[in-house]
Amino acid sequence: MSSSESAASSQPATAPAVRAFLSLGSNLGDRRQYLKAAVDSLPDVVAVSPVYETDPVGGPEQGAYLNLVVELSTSHSPDQLLGICHRIETASDRVRDVRWGARTLDIDILWMDGVVQDSPRLTIPHPRWKERRFVLAPLRDLAPELVTEQELNLAEGTVIRVDPL
Repeated sequence: MSSSESAASSQPATAPAVRAFLSLGSNLGDRRQYLKAAVDSLPDVVAVSPVYETDPVGGPEQGAYLNLVVELSTSHSPDQLLGICHRIETASDRVRDVRWGARTLDIDILWMDGVVQDSPRLTIPHPRWKERRFVLAPLRDLAPELVTEQELNLAEGTVIRVDPL
């Protein structure tokens, strides 16, 4: 065995890339800039949906959100990806005071191909993804096989497509 073969065999195997979808939303400050900075900070981006302005769903009274969905092809584990999302939220001055309250940036892992996880920190697929039009409309733009027209029509909320990032 050559030294290069020996070195290669001692390297840990890289996990295969998995298709993943993240939902990003912002309703405080420069919403568009928070979304753009977050997309630019994410690893393994394959596609970005159009941007939608949406009514808030649940929580206290607050301003409208800008939302989009990002498709990744990633070898990160779900927990690693969650850590990346939390670091990007923190860099955007995200404060977690009120559940479903206003925020500079919110990033949720919606879906990872072949992954089902239910832990105290993370549930995949996202437990409420099929209930929210602000998730389903941009997700359908990227992955129409995951969202039927009927599911989109039954989902809660109002969405309006706006200018791209």
